[in-house]
Amino acid sequence: MNHVTPNDKLNHQLNQNKDSQQQNDDEMMDTHQEDDTVRTDDIITSLNIDGSDNKDRNKEDGKLLNGDSASNQDEAMDEEDEARSEATFRYKIENFSKLRDTTLSPPTFVRNLPWKIMAMPRTNQAHDRQPTKSLGFFLQCNGESDSTTWSCNATAELKIISQKEGIDNITRKIQHIFYSKENDWGFSHFLGWNDILDPEKGHIKEDAIILEVWVSADAPHGVRSVIGCHLCAIDWRWDSKKHTGFVGLKNQGATCYMNSLLQTLFFTNQLRKAVYQMPTESDDSSKSVALALQRVFYELQFSDKPVGTKKLTKSFGWETLDSFMQHDVQELCRVLLDNMESKMKATCVEGTIPRLFEGKMISFIRCKHVDCSSSRIEPFYDIQLNVKGKKSIYESFKDYIAVESLEGENKYDAGDFGLQEAEKGITFDSFPPVLHLHLLRFQYDPLTDTNVKINDRFEFPEKLNLEEFLQKPETTPANYTLHAVLVHSGDNHGGHYVVFINPKGDGKWCKFDDDVVSRCTKLEAIDHNFGGNDEDVTVKHCTNAYMLVYIRDSVINEVLQTVLEDDIPEQLIERLQEEKRQEALRRKERNEAHLFMNIHVFTEDSFMGHKGSDLYDTEKAVYKVFKVRKQSTLKEAVELIAEQMKYPMSAMRVWPIISRANETMRPSSLDFDGECNRQITDVCEGQNPWNMFLELIEPDADVQTLPAIDKETDVLLFFKLYDPKNNFISYCGHCLLPCSAKTKDIMPILNKKAGYPLDTPLELY
Repeated sequence: MNHVTPNDKLNHQLNQNKDSQQQNDDEMMDTHQEDDTVRTDDIITSLNIDGSDNKDRNKEDGKLLNGDSASNQDEAMDEEDEARSEATFRYKIENFSKLRDTTLSPPTFVRNLPWKIMAMPRTNQAHDRQPTKSLGFFLQCNGESDSTTWSCNATAELKIISQKEGIDNITRKIQHIFYSKENDWGFSHFLGWNDILDPEKGHIKEDAIILEVWVSADAPHGVRSVIGCHLCAIDWRWDSKKHTGFVGLKNQGATCYMNSLLQTLFFTNQLRKAVYQMPTESDDSSKSVALALQRVFYELQFSDKPVGTKKLTKSFGWETLDSFMQHDVQELCRVLLDNMESKMKATCVEGTIPRLFEGKMISFIRCKHVDCSSSRIEPFYDIQLNVKGKKSIYESFKDYIAVESLEGENKYDAGDFGLQEAEKGITFDSFPPVLHLHLLRFQYDPLTDTNVKINDRFEFPEKLNLEEFLQKPETTPANYTLHAVLVHSGDNHGGHYVVFINPKGDGKWCKFDDDVVSRCTKLEAIDHNFGGNDEDVTVKHCTNAYMLVYIRDSVINEVLQTVLEDDIPEQLIERLQEEKRQEALRRKERNEAHLFMNIHVFTEDSFMGHKGSDLYDTEKAVYKVFKVRKQSTLKEAVELIAEQMKYPMSAMRVWPIISRANETMRPSSLDFDGECNRQITDVCEGQNPWNMFLELIEPDADVQTLPAIDKETDVLLFFKLYDPKNNFISYCGHCLLPCSAKTKDIMPILNKKAGYPLDTPLELY
């Protein structure tokens, strides 16, 4: 199921679930709002996951009983494994006739979430009848968590266990997306109170009833809970890598079926191994589809967290929902395979794509009454099979190769033989090692002039034999094992995509639901995705397979060969790891940005070449940027600048640049000795960035220390030279002089800076 949060989309989905679950408006209850306290003689300690200490919860003599699993699991799950996908547990309520308030069973953990049986007496006040009392029976999930981000889709069977021979259990089924605002689901009026108390009906014995729940849950989304007391609290979420050995792909919005397809291609191990060998060392990281695929595959193989796909979608230009809605999974698969095939040319893995995915079919036309026929062999990378009106994959294949008669006005032009009645059809010459089957769930409806989804039941086997569809037998039998089932839940206007994959071809399945990966049964992976109407609440009518991947048995070990780190070129590993380091550095910088400020340092080189007014062009001037901590002192900031510019402190002087009232920029004096121990943010009065002119000692100076400045009598002058011949003005230097200096005293200095003879007459303005 999709990652669900309490928003409008979720509420719409939940409302739909309520409609389908509610057998009787008066029986079903979406969320229980009553107080959960009950009197009891026994004390049961339960685990709280909201960070509070364990508390004694009063109950009406409630006891937890073990029960047998109600599911046809392919493998028995460890009863102590809190990450298991399903569990059956019982709750015995003694002194039932005295029950007045809500009672909760101790928790049973499924998918790392606590599940409890909730029971209470309920009264139904009908308009024209006497009030009737009944048992409210609910399943609660994660009830004591304060988190609002989690959700978990589950199906369950709620039972009152018969305690009399010959009497059946009372069973009802639910399916619900549990989340913070609806963390319990069940029946407000599961069974009449008097019916339960009647010994003849077998539901009660010695004033005790036994409630049982079987729950099967998907791995939760958005779980972020605190377990234990505040002294030993730990933060946790569903760990796909820990529970399955694999990681998912982030749901980054508007990517529809892409995550499912990428996981399918990733687990085609022989393809993954070849993808790593594509030459991408010279590729632009923002535009290369091949490099983006290598990156996603590498992270899926070695990361412990869900992997992002934004760089991949950007590389092939499908960055919006419209892009994915205007294409289908077959077209995306072709885009990716075509890119890989082109990139593999003239390399050691050239031809990998056709070797894995290419089969051949024969299109033919045979005249019925004359010896004339034509045929051609056509390669294919996938096969599209009709679902409408077909019960199984075998029926669809028979429909695919069905012969069409060309007769009447549709006769075949046989050249010298003229128009002839003929048969037109397709047969298969060969099937590939990896067979992609696209099930045509979405088709155009001329009545509504829109595409509609076909939810009809369509069966497909775990083991597939295609011998009967070949023109002649191949060198190895056309026996296949199901490797992946791509599933869509919803209608033509939207929905959710997941994929079930059998990674090693050994029948051990995993469910890949975007960022969440969990183990599942064959039943969940195969049978539950046939589609069609089913009274079983665990099978959803709008959830069904739209693409299947089969691997030929004769090459399954080769296709699913283990991919080791040694199979990846060293230069690719280094490039991808360096990208990760740089991303981590940028992420750290973003997270710490509020702790730092920037200082823009201008030197005399920043002013050189400027031929306009003011000292420099704010848009073109070149300056150095230094990032300093806001808590630094002015002295610490200047020491950092001196260290990075490789100047001693004595050879440089700081002049803050201020914007004057006439909108010109000018350096201003700073009492460094008096301000050096103040925090930099106070000195610059919160400016960020802070601009400064850094006066440096002349390279040819005889001394390595700037002359001292008397702030009362000295002045910093900047000079510009006007060239009347070429009609431009340019910066030519600065000088620190006492205010008492005479014009004649600075003439030699100006001529030297302008590159003129020292006695050249000048006009000053």
